[in-house]
Amino acid sequence: MLLHKETMDQPLITRELVLVGGGHAHVHVLKSFGMRPPPGVRLSLIAREIETPYSGMLPGWVAGHYAFEACHIDLGRLTRFAGARLIRAEAVGIARAARHVVCRGHPPVRYDLLSLDIGSAPRESEVPGAAEHAVPVKPIAQFARQWEALLARARDLPRLRLVVVGGGAGGVELALAAHHRLGRVCAGAVEIQLVTRDGLLPTHNRGVRRRFERLFAARGIPVYADATVVRVEPGLLICADSRRLPFDEALWVTAAGAAPWLAETGLPLTADGFVVIDETLRSPADPCIFAAGDVAAMPSHRREKAGVYAVRQGPPLAANLRRALAGKALRRAVPQRRALALIGTGDRRAVASRGPLAAEGAYLWRLKDWIDRRWIRRYRELPVMTPAAGEEPMRCGGCAAKVPAAVLDRVIDSLRPAPGEHGAIALDARDRDDAALLTFPGAPPLLQTVDFFRAMVSDPYLFGKIAANHALGDIYAMGGTPDTALAIATLPPARAAIVEHDLFQMLRGALDIFEPAGVALVGGHSAEGAELALGFAVTGRLPPGGRLLRKGGLRPGDRLVLSKPLGTGIILAADARAAAPAKAVAAAIAAMLQSAAPAALCLAEHGAQAATDVTGFGLLGHLREMLQASFADAVLDPDAIPALDFAVELLGQGFTSSLHADNSAALAVLGERDAAHPRAPLLIDPQTAGGLLAGVAAARADACVAALRALGYAAGLSGWSNPGPQASRGCASPPISGPSPHPSRSSCHERALAPRPCPLAFGRQDPAFATGGGVGRGIRAPPGARRGSGGAGAAPLVRRERRDRDRHR
Repeated sequence: MLLHKETMDQPLITRELVLVGGGHAHVHVLKSFGMRPPPGVRLSLIAREIETPYSGMLPGWVAGHYAFEACHIDLGRLTRFAGARLIRAEAVGIARAARHVVCRGHPPVRYDLLSLDIGSAPRESEVPGAAEHAVPVKPIAQFARQWEALLARARDLPRLRLVVVGGGAGGVELALAAHHRLGRVCAGAVEIQLVTRDGLLPTHNRGVRRRFERLFAARGIPVYADATVVRVEPGLLICADSRRLPFDEALWVTAAGAAPWLAETGLPLTADGFVVIDETLRSPADPCIFAAGDVAAMPSHRREKAGVYAVRQGPPLAANLRRALAGKALRRAVPQRRALALIGTGDRRAVASRGPLAAEGAYLWRLKDWIDRRWIRRYRELPVMTPAAGEEPMRCGGCAAKVPAAVLDRVIDSLRPAPGEHGAIALDARDRDDAALLTFPGAPPLLQTVDFFRAMVSDPYLFGKIAANHALGDIYAMGGTPDTALAIATLPPARAAIVEHDLFQMLRGALDIFEPAGVALVGGHSAEGAELALGFAVTGRLPPGGRLLRKGGLRPGDRLVLSKPLGTGIILAADARAAAPAKAVAAAIAAMLQSAAPAALCLAEHGAQAATDVTGFGLLGHLREMLQASFADAVLDPDAIPALDFAVELLGQGFTSSLHADNSAALAVLGERDAAHPRAPLLIDPQTAGGLLAGVAAARADACVAALRALGYAAGLSGWSNPGPQASRGCASPPISGPSPHPSRSSCHERALAPRPCPLAFGRQDPAFATGGGVGRGIRAPPGARRGSGGAGAAPLVRRERRDRDRHR
């Protein structure tokens, strides 16, 4: 068998290294493997959050000295740089015999070598009511959201009572940082109290403790030492000595605990549940499992749970994982006996603690700030990913990997069969609709479509979900109900067990989309290829009494409704270059996973007669097909077209998909001024599993958009349609009704398929129109536009000389 050159050049994947958790040690492993990847090894990260915080900077963020982004590492960018797969899921177990990591809401992930760096969490479960009524400081991502919510509430509170439970370094720093921040935010008085069972800073020397005792007294923060909390009720702490402390918010910063599921792994654990490791950071019971950070404990060298030790375990962990993969002897990684602790006081000062030594001052805060910023900068400011000389630029996946529209049109036109083809075909590729329509005597018509593209995300399960959701879009866009699907998959060369795992992950993801939609996966075909790719041939039908939605059903005055925001192509292109923020990628993935089924039903309920799904050719490309089929012109309001967060910003930075240049031909339908609009490139951005674009009567458009938003779509009114130059000749896109096998072969429709300028321009809608101001009111055309008798009160907004010139082409 002959393989494509890319397939032959790609090294065979023989080993899988899986990192569970985005802790301080693992971020170093990711960067190290990105700088020097071992051949034949596939690296994966399983993480619940896509932004991991640096614990050393958390108190500074609480105090308001750092922005959120400044003290968090974007795991999406880091894994992309490392060439690793990012699996956003929560690990809840390890099936050691099968070498699988068990995840919540995700199929098991196989490994050959596994490393754990999942941190720890306060043991609020040991105190009744603490889990329900207190805010644990870990996991930090959850605490960050709740802290932001507290700050928002504090601005309107006449008084705020905050209790911090825990007298270690974390609790002390958090109490002082909260006092500093809330005193500047809260409109009323702020009362902060510290409650601790073991006294203030029990693991530090007496000089350090005295300094903090003075600081708490000077700031009016009472410290309840030797106070054991036995129960937490709503707004009330109850201590063992019967003391009752009321609060508005309670922060839980007690001694760290281990994840409960570790007890079921069969690994050796300490008495308090942490993973026992030897001096090489490996489990003594399983040579395939390593651990670092707070989740690990080295019994022969006990250390407190502190970020400084986790940070320093990164380099030896990366080195020993490399050696284990290569079958080499491991090296010892014994932590230092003493470490310098710099404990912030909330006001840009710090206290130093190391053994018997203690010091205090602003210069120590500056030292801490310098150390922290230098460390996090290593994993936030990554080397730029640029192609080598002579190397082809990175190509996008998803719908941005489609063949350009012009190429596709020329091929379809050149393959046009002679009249008298198969009588069952009512709509086919020549009609440019989203799916083919097949009619058979005595049977309901069938819809058929196919989609296929290479992966745009690294998690094969997530890719399977996106590919399946995308494939169903064509059926929904035509008002149909999908019934069956056939899969087409390619997988890169790897060991049989790895190929089996990836294929299962992809198809399991697809089934998790198909099964709720009532779609049966009835078979398919797989092959080895240069990269992961997946597609589906989907068959559907029209529901009883349903109406077929076609591209050619736009009516004069219809408002153009778009069910999803644009920008997935831009964001995924930036992500492929490790430049997209994690929040942007997460939003794009959420949009791609949103089903079009409820939107299609909503559009039908509001009388839509024309629709398409916006995918690889962008909004302009697909709208142009609608206008050609409907003999209509259109006016778009670029500022009203919904866009994903960060999409316009990334576009301004120069990030576009690899299909963008070919899609730019669609900009020719705009005037020169409109084509130069800053948001015009957004309209040709290829979308994967994009939204539905439909024409809805103006009187019902606002209600339709409101209904879509109530269903969870970020929908918007993107413009309106007007009669085109041939509409007055009586041409219209004929509906499909009855058994006629060739309703689309009328001369009018043949002319619709022929290349024709589709006048498009930008106009702006008045807010009164968008809020139900009525048809024909509030539409303001660009200066110099002609007014006409279109349903929305606006002419096509294209200069006469441009139209006359286009007609003579």
